[in-house]
Amino acid sequence: MPTTATTLPLLLEEVEVRRVERLSPSFVRLELGSPALADLGVDGPWWDQRFKLIVPHAPGASVPSFAGADESWFSTWLERPVEERGVMRTYTVREVRGTGADTRIVVDIVLHADGEAGPGAAWAGRAVVGDRAVVLAPRRGAPFGGIEFLPDAARRVLLVGDETAVPAITSILAQLPADAEGAAFLEVPLAADVQPVVHPEGVTVTWLPRERAELGSLLHPAVLECLGLGPEALAETAVTDDEVDPDLWETPTYSSSGEAVLDPVDLGEPVDVRDGLYLWIAGESRMVTGLRRALVKDHGFDRRQVAFMGYWRHGVAMKS
Repeated sequence: MPTTATTLPLLLEEVEVRRVERLSPSFVRLELGSPALADLGVDGPWWDQRFKLIVPHAPGASVPSFAGADESWFSTWLERPVEERGVMRTYTVREVRGTGADTRIVVDIVLHADGEAGPGAAWAGRAVVGDRAVVLAPRRGAPFGGIEFLPDAARRVLLVGDETAVPAITSILAQLPADAEGAAFLEVPLAADVQPVVHPEGVTVTWLPRERAELGSLLHPAVLECLGLGPEALAETAVTDDEVDPDLWETPTYSSSGEAVLDPVDLGEPVDVRDGLYLWIAGESRMVTGLRRALVKDHGFDRRQVAFMGYWRHGVAMKS
């Protein structure tokens, strides 16, 4: 049964783990279900749709109740002790399965076996069928946000990410039109993390297992080579600690650095972008910062044709 007032413009609902599948050493897939997810929906493709997941703060703890929640739910939730409110994390809707009361959200979660595991990954790693969590997800017919893949009139796409962006990239690839062209580069911890991917024939998919190499070290040269930039561009991607913006988020309509962005009313206008290419790059903030500098600042790619998203920062706990 729904746990919240139906007037909320989003779904804030308790869900149950219906299925657990270990995809690889670094990834686990969960199916989350509830009759309340019958109202789940977006206007158009899901692309890289983000949603929030609230999980218990510790093994054996319960999830918070949002029965009767109204528009003040977030501030009220923050006032609760962490033992009661749990922990909120952000993930990508990998797929939606079923319909009506049998609707389920599929989410792929990185387990970070290298020691970076936070509370979300820890919960996912021990999840079993029947476990409970709370989702904040799009309600059909209501604006929600959380989709950054906006290729507009671009003829080609370039998708780039580390393991945290794999769910979003694979979701995008599966939804691209059959005649789409471009490339995708996915850096993962291990060769055993490579997954089968549904994608258009005209989009090449390259997996880059690090196997103990430095995070992001394989993505940088692969992307620069793909774009035809010279070897000298590789040195330009070096980023110091002081230069890393842990909240890096640069899209045509939002800038964490305060740079000028497009007015939303202009989004429907075709953009004459370089090489007809749209770039979507996400993952660890240092990696994304280095590629942003190389592509936008040093090589003149228009910000209207890019999305740079720092999903996480190595060694820094995420807020949500």
